[in-house]
Amino acid sequence: MKAAGGAIGVFDSGIGGLTVFRSIVEQLPGYNYLYLGDNGRAPYGNRSFNTIHQYTWECVQWMFKQGCPLVILACNTASAKALRTIQQHDLPNSPFADRRVLGVIRPTAEVIGDYTKSKHIGVLGTNGTVQSGSYVLEIEKFSPDINVHQQACPLWVPLIENGEYNKPGADHYVEMYLDELMQQSPDIDTILLACTHYPLLQEKIKAHLPANIKVVAQGDIVAASLADYLQRHPEMEQRLSRGANKKFYTTIDDTADFDRHASRFFADNVKSEYVDVREGC
Repeated sequence: MKAAGGAIGVFDSGIGGLTVFRSIVEQLPGYNYLYLGDNGRAPYGNRSFNTIHQYTWECVQWMFKQGCPLVILACNTASAKALRTIQQHDLPNSPFADRRVLGVIRPTAEVIGDYTKSKHIGVLGTNGTVQSGSYVLEIEKFSPDINVHQQACPLWVPLIENGEYNKPGADHYVEMYLDELMQQSPDIDTILLACTHYPLLQEKIKAHLPANIKVVAQGDIVAASLADYLQRHPEMEQRLSRGANKKFYTTIDDTADFDRHASRFFADNVKSEYVDVREGC
């Protein structure tokens, strides 16, 4: 079951990270990849800081044990509530001190100011991401003149993980949260999908917004940031294996739903494997 050493690891609480994973593979096709979805414990958005950190660190360690020298947290909630602790405490005090873990919030915050003219941005995310205030803090570092308006959408991830996102019943919940966001400011001209699950609702989101409002997903942003990181860190890039192979793993024992969702993102029929990431942690 162990994947080939040197693969780039991409982690998410479920299927949402596949939106980022696809962009990474498109921009950096030559590397080997390992994707892990913690579907068995999704969603993360309403869980406590300690639980999110525990789950994320267990998954990261499992990916390290498969030989990944670099792991991307393609999950905003994990990036908001676990990344800093993993980088500053867990890694230096573990057998994996030479490995690296990157998130999705900072790369997005660095460039999101380029999308807005009104300087008013809406951020749609999970309860965990919104409550952490991570986007408000990070965007202020790079674009202090931007006003950030946040809206938690706690029902969206369950809709997506249960395959309801493309059905008519999802429209009510999309419209509900968008109305709540737009009521915060009529000047919002850019909306960031600050959860990697949300691009699966992107067409419905656009349909409920005025045509002049930009909807920004993170996939291409994170992929471009990773490419830049590898260029700036040749010592890490040289540790990565090549072969354009993709392996998929999930923590839910019935892999059929995961495989069906993942196959929509890639030309091949995805066949994932079930893993228990808690073994040996």
